[in-house]
Amino acid sequence: MTQVIKVGGNDLDNPEFVQRLAETIKGLSHLSVLVHGGGKEIRSLQERLGLEPRYVEGLRVTDSASLEVVQMVLSGRVNKRLVAALIAEGVDAFGMSGIDRSAVKAEKLEHPGGDLGWVGRVVAVRSEVFFNMLENSVTPVLSPICWGSDGSIFNVNADHVAEGVARALEANMLAFVSNVPGVLCDGTLVERLTPDQATTLIDDGTITGGMIPKVRSAIEAVTRGVTAVHITDLDGLRQGTGTVITDG
Repeated sequence: MTQVIKVGGNDLDNPEFVQRLAETIKGLSHLSVLVHGGGKEIRSLQERLGLEPRYVEGLRVTDSASLEVVQMVLSGRVNKRLVAALIAEGVDAFGMSGIDRSAVKAEKLEHPGGDLGWVGRVVAVRSEVFFNMLENSVTPVLSPICWGSDGSIFNVNADHVAEGVARALEANMLAFVSNVPGVLCDGTLVERLTPDQATTLIDDGTITGGMIPKVRSAIEAVTRGVTAVHITDLDGLRQGTGTVITDG
């Protein structure tokens, strides 16, 4: 079984969360590709350096100065923190970005809301790079900094990188892990949804706030060929609980 796990950046500066994540990955019955974000720490460093964070419909505008910050945080601080925690738990982990071995290729993302700068979209994934590591019992830890065909470097949304890798590997499951157990309806966990059902819950206001982009990313992944998307927290990842979005 092949699984891609995407973990958001909101809790990755919390040592307790990172430790629990490492323990959870260690306890899984199969190897996974771990894709991570780091938006909270990027924003913090931008502000410390006097750079104003700007967004277009939730996507970070990445000018040249901000791209340097994004690379430092994602491929440096956050990536190596996760790799260190995994290795401490006995997981043979390898930290990388999409640049390494041109594993994830991207091109500039054109957005109707404005110029996003060095923000890209995934156009190709070298699946053999990841399969070779998995076959040798190595856990890839992937930062969403990606390679452009002309030598450019792009900042790509981590959800989209995880989706692209999951599609290329024909993964059995793509898991979006955060601090919520899944989609809740009147306080009750919804265990299974189709893309149409999930869209209806967004439209009628049942799904709100930060859960909306997670569910929309899951819908897009399923409609583009990922077998199933699991929205959950660390406990759910370990126990197999949460919300599964699938066509089947």
